[in-house]
Amino acid sequence: SPRQVEWKTAIRCAAAVAAIGALLSVVAMRVEVLSPISLLWVMSASLITMGFYQKRRPAAWVDVRVGARIGLVVGVCLAVGLGAAMAGWGLVARFMLHSTGSFDAQMAAQVQQSIQKSATPIPADMLGFVKSPEFRAGIMLAGFAMVSAFLLALSTLGGAFAGLLRMRRGPTA
Repeated sequence: SPRQVEWKTAIRCAAAVAAIGALLSVVAMRVEVLSPISLLWVMSASLITMGFYQKRRPAAWVDVRVGARIGLVVGVCLAVGLGAAMAGWGLVARFMLHSTGSFDAQMAAQVQQSIQKSATPIPADMLGFVKSPEFRAGIMLAGFAMVSAFLLALSTLGGAFAGLLRMRRGPTA
């Protein structure tokens, strides 16, 4: 039925767009000129995916609901792709290039600054944990979770908008 989503095609399109977005994001970490392009690609990923999907399935029904569902899949693919790319790059930077010393120092300074600004004193046994690398890793994971939630919401809304733009309003010729 043309009103049903062809999920195999939709997931392939979403995965391809997410892979390009992840690759652009990793390359943009080294080449600053690509940062705006990478950001623009990630922000418009649902629109791009809907274009690819409709090009492969021109008879497929597209509306706001279909667009939102495909946009949600795009958000999941983006979150997984960006997370894997950033984690992979972090491993390469830490263990092969040995270039994360300044990043670690900056994170430790931010934690120390937060401790000093805190209105309530932190007990000594907790202070050791707060200054540990595990705590900084937890902060990074929490930040990634918030970015992933934002990506899911943005992709769903972008997909709904793309579905609205591509919706058929009359009989097709």
